Parts: sequence; structure tokens; C-alpha cells
Amino acid sequence: MNVFDFHAVSLDGRQVELSQYRGKVLLIVNTASECGFTPQYKGLEALYRELHGRGPGFEVLGFPCNQFGKQEPGTEAEIGAFCEQNYGVSFPMFAKVDVNGEHTHPLWQYLKGEASGVLGTEAIKWNFTKFLVGPDGQVVKRYAPLTKPEDIANDIEALLAQPA
Repeated sequence: MNVFDFHAVSLDGRQVELSQYRGKVLLIVNTASECGFTPQYKGLEALYRELHGRGPGFEVLGFPCNQFGKQEPGTEAEIGAFCEQNYGVSFPMFAKVDVNGEHTHPLWQYLKGEASGVLGTEAIKWNFTKFLVGPDGQVVKRYAPLTKPEDIANDIEALLAQPA
């Protein structure tokens, strides 16, 4: 099993098979529009624009989540407009998901099981937790919300430089 075995709903309501990203390096992030980390959208977009066409390709996949302080209260349309207008987000964004609890999206259940957080905990602690996924769909590393997107660039570039 790997990330490419899952699917998700895009912000515009389309079913997206993550297998369409097979062979690409992915950075999967739970996001929120009203969070202290929300300015990380700018860094995520900068990474996406800089690295998108390198090597096998790079994608940022954003998954809004309203589980932390109710910091993503908007509809999918409102989230999309906010991201585009405030941060110029052009990377793929998906419909709101739960990343913890009884209704955890299956992709997020898988991600948490593959790369634990601080002290081995699986639970996502806050918005803007990030998972780096290799071109083979395997989780390479988990990053805390405090980790800025630009601090992940070297790890992404190392994966993009690996021979296919």
C-alpha cells in the first residue's frame, strides 16, 4: 500500500485518484485559512512554483481541516477563493477532511501510520503538518507545523535528484 492507492475530493467536488501523481514527489499538508501558520501558504506556493517541473515532478497537495480551533470554517468555494486571492495558490487543493478521530480520511490515517510525530504519537497536533512522499508513494518524512516550507526544500530537491 502507498499514497497512490487513495483518492480524495477536490475543492470543486471532483473525485481525484492520487494515482495520477504516481512518480512525482509530493508534499501533503493539512491547511487552514484562519491559523497562525496560514502564511505558510506563501512558502508552499513558492516551493511549488520553483520545484514543480524538476526531475520527476513535484506537487503540493493541500487538505483543509477544521479540527483545530475551528480555523477553517468556510465552504470549499470560500477556501479556494481565499487561497487564490491572498496567497496565489495554484497547487491542488482538496475538500475539507478530518485528520484525527472517528472520521479521519483514509489517506491521513495511512500517512499518520507511516510517519509518527513527536514522541511516536500518530495524531496530528495542529494545522500545517506536512508529509513528504517519494515518487514511489512511500512516506519519507513528517514535519511539524512549525517547520517552514522553505526548510523542507533540500529534502524535496534530494528526492527530485534521485534516479528513477
